[in-house]
Amino acid sequence: MTQRLHLVFGGELTDPTKTQFKDTDDIHVVGIFPDYATAYNAWKAEAQRTVDNAHMRYFIAHLHRLRDEEAPASPTEELGV
Repeated sequence: MTQRLHLVFGGELTDPTKTQFKDTDDIHVVGIFPDYATAYNAWKAEAQRTVDNAHMRYFIAHLHRLRDEEAPASPTEELGV
């Protein structure tokens, strides 16, 4: 069975209507989670913790969607870089 990893991260945005971070050095990586339900719980906890700051946003990235195991590896990947 394929793992479906999810990354939860967030930070302060330049504008609450956009998704551009104010300072990428200050992005908070909450963690990588083995399933959506666990990632959602982590996302919700961080979102609720920062609810008073309208510029703070947290996101769930579906890491498993970034990689197709059936596709050939890229030249960089084959070099082990």
